[in-house]
Formats: sequence, C-alpha cells, structure tokens
Amino acid sequence: MSAIEAAVREVIVCANWKMNTTPASAGQLARDIERLTRVAGVTRVICPPYVSLAAVGQALLGSDVAVGAQNVHAEQAGAFTGEVSAEMLVDLATWCIVGHSERRRDQCEDDALVARKLLRCAQHGIRPIMCVGEQLEQREAGRAEETVREQLEATVAELGRHRAELPPALVVAYEPVWAIGTGRTARGEDAAAMSRLIRATLAGAGLGDQAAVVPVLYGGSVTSATIGEFLAEPEIDGALVGGASLKADEMAGIVARAGVTAAARAAAVGS
Repeated sequence: MSAIEAAVREVIVCANWKMNTTPASAGQLARDIERLTRVAGVTRVICPPYVSLAAVGQALLGSDVAVGAQNVHAEQAGAFTGEVSAEMLVDLATWCIVGHSERRRDQCEDDALVARKLLRCAQHGIRPIMCVGEQLEQREAGRAEETVREQLEATVAELGRHRAELPPALVVAYEPVWAIGTGRTARGEDAAAMSRLIRATLAGAGLGDQAAVVPVLYGGSVTSATIGEFLAEPEIDGALVGGASLKADEMAGIVARAGVTAAARAAAVGS
C-alpha cells in the first residue's frame, strides 16, 4: 500500500449506540457529541436505534454529522413484522451498519443475507458499513484470516447471483468478535494485517485497484485510551465505536485522535 493510497482514504468514526437511548435522551447525546467532536477531516456518523433516528436527525440538523441505521431488511417490502426496509430509511439515515457481529450471532445472519442487505442499501443511496470478523475459536485455530476472507468472498458471490457488485462507497469494519465486551483486546498490528487482507480480498473479488481506497474501520471495544494504537497503523481508517460512543467525552477523545490521522494524511497529499 502506498502512502498516497492511505492519504486519500476517509477517516471515519461511527458511533453504534446499539439498544441504548430513547427518543427523549438521544437528541441531547447527539448534540453533545456533535459539539465536542468538531475536528477537521473526520467523517462522523451516529447510528442510534430505529426509534431514535428521527430525534437524532432533528438534533443534528445543520451539522455535518451523518445519521446511520444499525440494520436494514434484505427485502424491499412485504410481510415481515417488526422489520425496516431501506426505502423506509431514506428520509431518516444516509448510512447503515450491515452484518454486525451481534446480528450474525443473535439473528443468525449469514453472508448471503448480508449481501442482499448491501444490495438494498445501494439501491436506495444508503452508504453501508459491512462488518466482518472472526470468533475466538477461529483465531485460536489459526483461521482468523481464512474466516474473514471467506466472509467477503461469499458476500461478493451472492451479489453476483443477483447481478450486482459491491457498492462503490463501501466501508468495511473489522470486528475481532472475541475482543468485544470480553476485556480482551486485539493489537494494532493484527488489525492492520487484517485490513490488508480485506483490501486484497476485495481487489481479487472484483474491485481491482479501487479496493485500495476502501476505508477499513476497527471495531473491537474501542475507547479513547485504546484508539491510538489502531490509528497509528496506516491501514486503519477509523473506528466503529460501541459502548464508548454513549459517552460524549469518550467520543471526543476518539475523534480527536482520528483528527491527528486525518491531518497527517492531508499533509501527505499536499507534500
């Protein structure tokens, strides 16, 4: 990877509030995060629960913080009680998390389903953050890279069956599932190696040279205290933040460190 390729990629910090906040509390938290994270060069996204999308959108009017959904259904419409389609999200969100490890675990989402969700996002102009990552037993068995490669290849293959390709504005989030909420932490160098694998796999799966500029985020219990190790790696372009994103001061620290990376990349382009 060249320094120029790294320099032209966006630096992104995405807050995933998961099943937290209510419409009454979400707006104030969004405003606090927006106020404390005004850092040049960093793309900021907040993904609240569905019920808080409108409140967060209203709170962020006039700012450059984007609103994202945490999930989307794979079908356009139909008899799917309790589900939300991409068309329903159009006026509420411009980003969407797809295939988060918790949905893969709890709702048994597989790569084919993830692919169809990517397709719906692309059809409705919603920018997807596709999550991939390995379980602890897969890493301990030496199959971490194989697992992530298979997830990406299976997703691309399913898109091909629908005569579709990966969305051009794709963002990938690498989630070492064993490091989420367990107290265990991944290392920056391991996440960087996985980021290289992700781009190499995307290149071989049809993106070609375009894969070099796909942003790859790290998402494994990120905090303001740990983010520096990951953003010090040129292959990592930001973070998908879980629990820490519910604290405005934590988000301020994470985005501030992301701003250092963004400034360094801007300087590299200008030099």
